Amino acid sequence: MTEKILGITFRETMKGGFILGESDPAEGEKKGNKADSELALHATIQIDDLDRFISDANHNGSITGSIDFTPFGNGIAAHGGAFNLFSPSGDPKMKHMIYEMAFEHGGQSYYLAGKKEVRDDPGFDLWKDTTTLFTQLHEGTDKSGQVVGAGVLSLGVKELAKMVSTMKAINAESVTDQAAALLKFGRFFMGDLWDTYVKK
Repeated sequence: MTEKILGITFRETMKGGFILGESDPAEGEKKGNKADSELALHATIQIDDLDRFISDANHNGSITGSIDFTPFGNGIAAHGGAFNLFSPSGDPKMKHMIYEMAFEHGGQSYYLAGKKEVRDDPGFDLWKDTTTLFTQLHEGTDKSGQVVGAGVLSLGVKELAKMVSTMKAINAESVTDQAAALLKFGRFFMGDLWDTYVKK
């Protein structure tokens, strides 16, 4: 009998202060908030093989969606990016969560590259680490292009609840399969936070 390959799909929205003309995300967040300039990333993420995604740090999920950005407008279609959890950072005590999406505006190609920095240190704030996306906007079709904007996007408790409500297992043939896939991914994605904020 062929072994079932379970996957998962979900939607996630993160937003925060973001401004053009800045390359440092923290400064971009401050300047963006002061200027009422915000960027929202609405992502639909799909992982076709959950076990491989968890075991192979180089195995990406697919990500599509849209972007709202104060200077550009709302509902800008985004595509062709990358999604990865706990990608090596070069620091054994820190791993990255990668969110990258390409889009076009005004005839120009842009690439939004964001990463969450998850630290394995005593006293670290796992909630902040897994819900804070340090983001840069590049000209061109990948992150080798010039940085033309920056900011910090975040996932709030309400947005987390919405994200969890959209989680669905792919190829699940029973309620048991569905529950097992969601639990496996949830604990991988959020660790102990899954039990604290989600599991009842």
